[in-house]
Amino acid sequence: MNWTVMRVPAILLAALLVVSAAVPADAPPAAARATASAAVATPAGFSTSVVGAVVAPTALAPLPDGRLLVASQRGPVYSISGGVVAATPVLDLSAKICANSERGVLGLAADPDPTTRAVFVFYTRKGSDAACPTNASGTVLPAGAPTNRVSRFVMRADGTIDPATESVLIDGILSPAGNHNAGDLFVGKDGNLYVSTGDGGCDYRGGVADPGGSGCGGANDASRDPNILNGKILRITRAGAVPADNPFRGDNSASCARGPAPAGMVCQETFASGLRNPYRIAADPNASGTVFRINDVGQNAWEEIDQGIKGSDYGWNMREGRCARTGAESDCGAPAPSGLTDPVYAYGHSTGCRSITGGAYVPNGIWPAAYTGSYLFADYVCGKIRSLSPAGTATDLVTGLGVGSAVALAFARDGATTSLYYTSYAGGGTVHKLRYTGTANRAPTAVVTGTPSSGAAPLNVTLSGSGSTDPDGDALTYIWAFGDGTTGLTTTTPSTTHSFRAGTWTTTLRVRDAKGAVSPAATVKVSSGNHAPRPVIAAPAVGATFVVGSTYTVSGSATDAEDGTLAASRLTWTIERRHGGHTHPFLGPVTGATATFVAPGPEDLAAAATSDLRVILKATDSKGLSTTTTRTFAPQRVNVTFATTPTGRTVLVGGTPYSGPTTLSSWAGALLQVRVPTQSTADGTAYEFASWSDGGAASHTITTPPVATTYTATLRLRPAPPGPVASIVAAQTGQDAATLRWMPPAITGGAPLSGYRVSRDGTDTAGAGPWSYTVPATTTNFTFTKLVPASLYTLSVQPISSAGAGPASSATVRTVAGTLAGPPTSVTATTPVVAGATLSWLPPSTTGGQPITGYRVARDGTDLDGGGPSSTTLLPTARTFAFTRLVAGRTYTLTVSAITAVGIGTAAPSQVVAR
Repeated sequence: MNWTVMRVPAILLAALLVVSAAVPADAPPAAARATASAAVATPAGFSTSVVGAVVAPTALAPLPDGRLLVASQRGPVYSISGGVVAATPVLDLSAKICANSERGVLGLAADPDPTTRAVFVFYTRKGSDAACPTNASGTVLPAGAPTNRVSRFVMRADGTIDPATESVLIDGILSPAGNHNAGDLFVGKDGNLYVSTGDGGCDYRGGVADPGGSGCGGANDASRDPNILNGKILRITRAGAVPADNPFRGDNSASCARGPAPAGMVCQETFASGLRNPYRIAADPNASGTVFRINDVGQNAWEEIDQGIKGSDYGWNMREGRCARTGAESDCGAPAPSGLTDPVYAYGHSTGCRSITGGAYVPNGIWPAAYTGSYLFADYVCGKIRSLSPAGTATDLVTGLGVGSAVALAFARDGATTSLYYTSYAGGGTVHKLRYTGTANRAPTAVVTGTPSSGAAPLNVTLSGSGSTDPDGDALTYIWAFGDGTTGLTTTTPSTTHSFRAGTWTTTLRVRDAKGAVSPAATVKVSSGNHAPRPVIAAPAVGATFVVGSTYTVSGSATDAEDGTLAASRLTWTIERRHGGHTHPFLGPVTGATATFVAPGPEDLAAAATSDLRVILKATDSKGLSTTTTRTFAPQRVNVTFATTPTGRTVLVGGTPYSGPTTLSSWAGALLQVRVPTQSTADGTAYEFASWSDGGAASHTITTPPVATTYTATLRLRPAPPGPVASIVAAQTGQDAATLRWMPPAITGGAPLSGYRVSRDGTDTAGAGPWSYTVPATTTNFTFTKLVPASLYTLSVQPISSAGAGPASSATVRTVAGTLAGPPTSVTATTPVVAGATLSWLPPSTTGGQPITGYRVARDGTDLDGGGPSSTTLLPTARTFAFTRLVAGRTYTLTVSAITAVGIGTAAPSQVVAR
């Protein structure tokens, strides 16, 4: 399992079903034997112990009566009372669920009102296809696929849950790829039920070649679809209704309680969105209202803890942690766009912790003051429970739990105190508790192994308790009970030998520390006079490889010294998807001599190079002794190179950006979602898609071929929007008018201008508000009218081309109330030179009470160059102006107007015939 990619914490189901010790891939059969666990470390004053075994324990829920419920992914729900896990489940949903991949019973919550006796369950219900199909290869969601459901059940008086009382509250939460289901629940102090849902791993609409599809992994944008319940926090009443104050209610909203709403609608049940796999959520018992946090499992770089805030968008699949989804912890990318909510805490995968799981607030008063207000969170990969202080500092609380541990956390009653309970997939599935002991002596932990654990009678077995520990470092005494009717033994050394007569015996070890504290019992089974069976995998063959999407059948057999050839009913198959020492469940357990499956693709390309399948065959003889053997079934790995012309441009593969050329390891038959985005270089040069070498569209799906192949994306220069206009000036040109003048932009962006958008702010004399208008590209001025006197206006102009609108440039003008200046006096026009004319004048007799700020001179007609009418503005001291390039024999009307703050006054004309 690649914990840098599509990780989901509920993942070691297959490993849990292998009761014997793990053996190397393709190793020969070996008899079952117990193994010592890694040393668990806690702070001084705390002790941890095993409560009991539960296969694949996904969720915990304290009950008002003090009991604790624990769910198995496989379907049963058990109760814990007095520190003991009940042997019989209080509810068993095995017959109605899909538990392949990471589906199953995933969440539990108890109604805090004891009078209702209600329990809420999140589980994956079977669809019309009993095979529980997925779209893990990135295809459209198959017909008959299962969906996730939230139901309310009622407990009987005897403490069991009556399945007939099921009331479905939410149905149709999609589970496309089998993982990223999330599925946690709690009842808030507002009395409402809160539910977490994941993005489903792969888009329910398929890949980029499918309408609306986006693919799998980081490319999957389903959490951003407002009309589905995936990738969200949901809030409903305990009866399943939508609370009146949910954030998304209105004309464009609809209930999605029975399935997706039409496109364009928003699900009314949504409380917050933009989440990848919010595996666990936890409410603060110390708060007066509903306060909670969300543990959202990351993709390639970051794990995050989000504060539950109504209406928030946490950014997936655009963001991961506090960073853009770049795929690398070292590259945080651009800052978050407005409207997105960053986590309260995030940690990178470089820490060695790579999959956040359970969470719980520490109730006030049960632990030392240093933990007041602290939030606990666990990580599945590094095997730690950590404490996050109110100031945001994280420290280790429990370490050494190993991979697959601390899946769910919950504080619950423990005798006269309250302890932290946590579940673990490691070692077959167990429930543990962390108890604060203060200065009291802490009990030791016993671990026992037996070698050999089966064989001919009498069987001499070496029993070892060397894995036993004492948290206070005391010397241990070892108390042995062999279970075969012989007298027990007490030793000061961790090992002893014993000869067992024929039979199956359970040997017990307890250890006692120097202060007299005795551990709970640890046991190992010994089968004397019985040999372990020898399973053999026939297919796949050693070294065989698979192609994604193809159907394969695994086959095998087993022999036993006492039973001979074992019946197919005594063979069980489990297949794991494995990456870097971590695993996903994929198939099983399936009983029989064969099992058939369709080969999956990698979680994403980051996982492809180091992922494979591990096939596990377990054989059990007539006396219950089991052995497993495993075989690696590797994909047919293919190098796929993505090049670009020009080189160095960006292509997206599975939603992750790569610079061409880049060579990636894929699996033959795997679907690759590729896209060429519009992009720019550091100097602003813009590029757009032109073609792919395989003839595909800018976004399309590639089926990985069986041989190394190069795909080249060709890009072309993309016209950019024009730059700003030059020399912008605004001036009042009438009692209620102002003219904006400009020069064309120096930068057109590679596309011809199609026009200018001119606009003004404020209101006009008719009461109309801000206004805009588009003028032809040949225009370099525009007069705004109906302006209110004595008002300040901002006049703007924006160049436009086929590539878009350029930046707006603005100038301000304050309109002045008053009267325009009269016409200048003594206006005369003469022709002192060939093709020229001189206009002269004196100031006007009336200026409207305003000083003259300039003169505007103009001529009509055309000149020698074919230029049409022209005008120019002169200083207020000007008294003459020479017009040039006039056409001989043509009559021109020359005018001059005085300019004041009120505008351009009345023009005074004079005619002249050019010579």
